[in-house]
Amino acid sequence: MSERIRKHGAVLGSLLFFILAPGTIAGWLPYVISGWRVEAPFFGIAAGRFAGGILVIMGVLSLAHCFARFALDGLGTPAPVAPTESLVVSGLYRYVRNPMYVAVVSTIVGQGVLLGSAALVGYAGAVWFSFHVFVLAYEEPTLQQRYGDSYEVFRTHVNRWLPRMTRWTGPTERVAAPGQGTPPQEPPLRAPQRGAPSNGADPA
Repeated sequence: MSERIRKHGAVLGSLLFFILAPGTIAGWLPYVISGWRVEAPFFGIAAGRFAGGILVIMGVLSLAHCFARFALDGLGTPAPVAPTESLVVSGLYRYVRNPMYVAVVSTIVGQGVLLGSAALVGYAGAVWFSFHVFVLAYEEPTLQQRYGDSYEVFRTHVNRWLPRMTRWTGPTERVAAPGQGTPPQEPPLRAPQRGAPSNGADPA
């Protein structure tokens, strides 16, 4: 199957998953919880609604960016049943390991602040905790097994939740999983030499 056909399939699959997953968690469920009713602003500060709106916009744009990277760079989707052919470490993934989850939580928090809904802020906390458990129990071990040392280097240099202040300038944008073939344009990631600096990233 040609890369063009695989890319088209990845785009369609990612779009479907975007509607089903983030669309439900960050869209439909917040509506069910709050009815999107505007309540009194937090602490009586109306200007806070502006910050909430910015969070929503940034969250949605970040989600779209991440899904595009999965489809166009990784030739796959964020869904576990249709993973990428290569480790995606481009775009926002150069700043934080889980930008998609951060974007979902930011979108929910933004709605809570915009609407003055404490229930939505609490829901955002529950969503983040669920993501954290999923990442620790399933996602990170799976990626470690699938990509080996390449993922270990990525994890060493890029934080799980707190974005880096500067873009990580690792040696490659795409790292193929074993059996998928290595993209020809750049060399694969290599584990850092003993004693080499880690650019100040904490794996947590």
